[in-house]
Amino acid sequence: MQKQVRTGLLRAAAMGFAVLVPALIARAEPSVEVMHFWTAGGEAAALAEVKKKVEAEGVSWIDAPIAGGGGDQAKTALQTRISSGNPPAAMLMLGYNIIDWAKAGMLADLKDIAEAGKWDEALPEAVKAFTKVDGRWVSAPTNIHRVNMVWGSKAAFDKIGATPPTSWEEFNALAPKFREAGIVPLAHGGQPWQDVTLFDSVALGIGGPDFYRKAFVDLDDATLRGETMVKVFDQMRLLRGMVDDNFSGRDWNLATAMVIENKAAMQIMGDWSKGEFTNAGKKAQADFLCFAAPGTGNDFVFLVNSFSMFEQPDADAKKAQAILANAIMDPQVQLKFNIAKGSIPAVSNAPTDGLDSCALKNVADLAASSKSGTAMPTVAYTHAAKASVTAAITDVVTRHFNSELASADAAAELADAVAAAR
Repeated sequence: MQKQVRTGLLRAAAMGFAVLVPALIARAEPSVEVMHFWTAGGEAAALAEVKKKVEAEGVSWIDAPIAGGGGDQAKTALQTRISSGNPPAAMLMLGYNIIDWAKAGMLADLKDIAEAGKWDEALPEAVKAFTKVDGRWVSAPTNIHRVNMVWGSKAAFDKIGATPPTSWEEFNALAPKFREAGIVPLAHGGQPWQDVTLFDSVALGIGGPDFYRKAFVDLDDATLRGETMVKVFDQMRLLRGMVDDNFSGRDWNLATAMVIENKAAMQIMGDWSKGEFTNAGKKAQADFLCFAAPGTGNDFVFLVNSFSMFEQPDADAKKAQAILANAIMDPQVQLKFNIAKGSIPAVSNAPTDGLDSCALKNVADLAASSKSGTAMPTVAYTHAAKASVTAAITDVVTRHFNSELASADAAAELADAVAAAR
């Protein structure tokens, strides 16, 4: 009798458990997996603002960071996930990478979300080029970066009594003065993507917008191998002489730290560097200087950060993805995100309260350069041309930067490499 009772109790418990498990599963909160390569302090702080909004909407955030500031490792990781049939809900992508994935039919269409949020009205044309592909909304942009920026140690400039240079001649003249003061003139990380980031600023500063457009958007052969390009490589060679002996392989944020710690005078890097200054509690103009790369004035080399959305398997996953997209596009989230990231909002209806002088200057310069046609897509981050062309340019730039390759030969090789990669 006792055995029968025990058996009955076990059966009842099993039946209860069988009923309970589906109920628990049904009540489990939806989740969204976000792949990215934002692992530096300012980057992580910025992304946390999106995460807060998503979690406040009842969606669990699954963070999938892939270390590597240029995003190359993240691209490899994504390819592996796609090959295994397990794409994330969202992936941080740049430029033509978004266009390529969209044209391959791999990205979800956010049409309903975009229409409800009036994205067409909120986004500048430069941003929409990498958000709306063939009439389909495939990504949600978080911010716009200015690539042609210089970050300076105010203490270093004060030590030699200098002001921010506006020409490359002035920039070059400061280098020996900083060295005499025991300060590294230029903080740099010897990684290919960082080398071509320098190249963006030098090319625009030496050649101007028309040259930049002909060379990197039109891919004009004569411009790529011409005298102005030789001068660009000459200036790159001078920059190579301004870095310290330990630059090879250094991560970009460690180069920024050299400026923060007043060990180096300047860093040529996109405005994501400002996120590191902000994260370290430093203030613009009081602790550090921010100014456009020499020769570029109000001209703006732009980079758009976007989270591309992959097709989701069921209604709950799609709902969670929609919440993520709406959180990214929320004007208040964009403001908080960009204060932490160092960039400026991608949406035109975001408030500017709390943006520092560096960001406000960039907002004004982007508006002015967009109106005048001098807002240029970055070469370094696959906005000016497709990935194969960017890779070809990067290979030549990096080899020249790290060898004795003559500038004239580098220009000729650049033209040949672009022609082969088109």
